[in-house]
Parts: sequence; C-alpha cells; structure tokens
Amino acid sequence: MDTNQIRKRAIRAWTMYDWANSAFATTIMAAVLPVYYSSVAASTLPPNIATAYWGYTTSISALLAALLGPILGAVADFRGSKKTFLTIFMLIGVTGTALLYWVRTGDWLMASIFFVIGQIGFAGSLVFYDALLPHVANQDEIDQVSSRGYAMGYIGGGLLLAINLAMILIVPARFPAEQKAEITSLMTRLSFISVAVWWLVFSFPILRYVSEPARRIERGEEHFNPLQASFKRLGETFKEIRHYRDLSLFLITFWVYTNGIGTIITMATIYGAEIGIGQTTLIGTLLMVQFLAAPFALLFGWLSKRIGAKRSIYLSLSIYSVIAVAGYFMSKEWHFWALGAAVATVQGGSQALSRSLMGKMMPKSKSAEFYGFFSVFEKFSNIAGPFLFGVVSMLTGHSRLSIVSLILFFLAGIFLLTRVNVERGIQVAIADEDKLITTQV
Repeated sequence: MDTNQIRKRAIRAWTMYDWANSAFATTIMAAVLPVYYSSVAASTLPPNIATAYWGYTTSISALLAALLGPILGAVADFRGSKKTFLTIFMLIGVTGTALLYWVRTGDWLMASIFFVIGQIGFAGSLVFYDALLPHVANQDEIDQVSSRGYAMGYIGGGLLLAINLAMILIVPARFPAEQKAEITSLMTRLSFISVAVWWLVFSFPILRYVSEPARRIERGEEHFNPLQASFKRLGETFKEIRHYRDLSLFLITFWVYTNGIGTIITMATIYGAEIGIGQTTLIGTLLMVQFLAAPFALLFGWLSKRIGAKRSIYLSLSIYSVIAVAGYFMSKEWHFWALGAAVATVQGGSQALSRSLMGKMMPKSKSAEFYGFFSVFEKFSNIAGPFLFGVVSMLTGHSRLSIVSLILFFLAGIFLLTRVNVERGIQVAIADEDKLITTQV
C-alpha cells in the first residue's frame, strides 16, 4: 500500500470516530436520557426539582470538560500522545454510558454521576479527535475532511437514535398493559448499552489506522515534566494572545455565532411545544435533521473549495438569520418541518468549517492545546443565547420575539468574521510550527 493510500485510509478512519461518538450526542444528550431522567430516575422528586437537577448536571459536566480541555491538550501536545488521550477519554465515556443501564426509579444521583463521567469522556475525546485533524488532512483538504466527519456523525448518530426510538416505542406495545412500563424502562436502559457498544466498536478504525503524530516541542522544553510544560505553554499562549490575533478573534467570533446556533438547537423543541407543535412532529423533525444535515455538510465542504471556508460560513450565518426571522411566523406543524429542514442545510456545514478554519490557523503540533480552547469557547457558547431568549420571552410574554432576537448573534458573527485575516493567521501558524523541534518522549 503506497503512502497516498495509507493517508486516505487514515482519513476514512478519522471520520469514523464522528460516526462512533455521535451516538452519545443524539441518544444520551439530546433525546432519550433527558426524558428517562425526569420520568424515571428523578420521578421521586417534584418535577421542577428534577428539571433543575438535570440542568445542574449538564452544567457541571460541561464546566469540568471545558476546564480540563486546554490543560490536558497542552499535556498531550508536549508528550506527543494525542491518540493515547483520545483512547483514554473514549473509554471513560463508554464506561459512564454503559453504567447508565443500572439506573432505576429514584436513582437520580447515580444517573447524574454516570452522565457526568460519560460527558467528560465524550467532550474530552473530541478535543483530541479534533486535534488529529490537521495531522490527517493537509491544508488543501482540511475543510472537506472535517465536513465528511460531520456528515458521518449525523448519519451514525441518527441511525442509532432511530433504532433506539423504535426499540423504546414499538417493543413495549407487544406486551400486556401491566408490563409496558417495565419493558419500556428495559428498552431505554438497553439503548444506553447500545450507545456504549456502538461508540467502542466504531472507535477501532481511528485507533488502528491513524498514527500518533510526531512529538514536536519548543527548544528548552526537553527536560520539562508534562504538567510543568503544559502550564508553561498555556501561560505563554495567554501572554502572546496578540501574536495569534486572527485565531483569537476567530474564537471570539465563533463564540458569538455559536450562541445563536446552539440556542436554536436547544430551544427548538421547547419553543415548538409552546406554540402547539405535537410530540410526533418534534421527534420526527429531530430525526430528519440528523439525516438531511449529512449531505449538506458534504455540500459545504465542496462549496468551501470553490469560494473558501470563510465565505461559506458567511452563507450559513445568513441562512440562520432568515431562519430566526421565519421562526416568528411559525404556527403550523409543516412550518416546523420546513424550518427544521432549513436548519439541517447549514448546521453541519457551519460546525465543520468552523473546526477546519480553526485548524488552519494553529501550529499543528500544538493542535490539542488550541482545540482545548476551541472546546472552552464551544462549551460556554450556551450562555448568552439562552439568557437572551429567556429575557425577551419574559419581557414580551411569549417566545416569538425571542427567536427573532437570535439574529443579533448571526449578524455580529458575520461582522466579526470580516475582521479575521485567515491567510495571515495561517502564516503565523506555519512560522511557529517551523520553530519547534522533533524529539522523543
């Protein structure tokens, strides 16, 4: 097998990890566990307390993952162990997910702990997965490879979610009425096991065919221990933030427009339920978005080759702006389907190209550290959007203007993105990479 074939196989293996881990995002984070938590695990608590505890659980897990990302990323860069850290966090996530099988009625604390373990494993593994992107793809193809990864993730996550929903909704109907609740609980808990198995099995390609990148460090770091080196690097990055002015501005820009994107995703079902959209439509639209987003993620990868990643992100944010305005007029179920389809056209593309654009403007031997910061900005991007949504809803008495208000994030994102000089950012990254030396641990 020649070098080009080996490289293409590594790219295919890398994209398969999106297929593997997205099962956690769809079944555990989005669709099944939140319902099981409130209706079973925390059913012994008042509904408002159960909802609050779930909110605390998700916030704690996101905060821990965000704080660990840059530190562990810098350690992984220094040791030359990005793939090793990916493996460790993948196994942590798989373990936490599998343990959810044993959560029964009243086990809200157990469910919270196991979810936090799973979420830390999920988010942590993504830092090192993203960090491998600049190593498996060159500058000319990084946008397309990132888009292929997101497409695989949408298909894989959507496929297992569809299987799990069918298992939870259809299998109990074949049993007597007095057994349906018990069988539904069993099918739900088996869906947690299915996610763990799916995640583990489909992680094998990246572990087998993607090589650990060579260790490259700064001169003078040869005798540092990993933790000492990681904090030194983080300190230098903060001190030299102006040195990475375009990358830093892009991170701020990403945080701004991701607030709008994330709020549309997280508040869509609540907003839909408020205006009378049925549960079947809400679930059906979620599945449709998963499968429809895949080809459009690939389309944006193709588009970036023609007009560039930056202009492609402009396009996606413009479409999101139209969606925010159209959401104000939504009143019928077909409106919800139509807006869901519109979101699907840009969701994968905006995420994939943000990831690849970030990858172009960082020294690739420090990719885990910088993607750790990327993860921090991503985790904290669900603060301002939901807050604005809630404030506008309280002031106006309904959520229609809340949806429209999200256009502020998209317009601000477009403006800030015009200030990012991608070519200058790439040249800074190349110059810094050339200063590093190759060495062994």
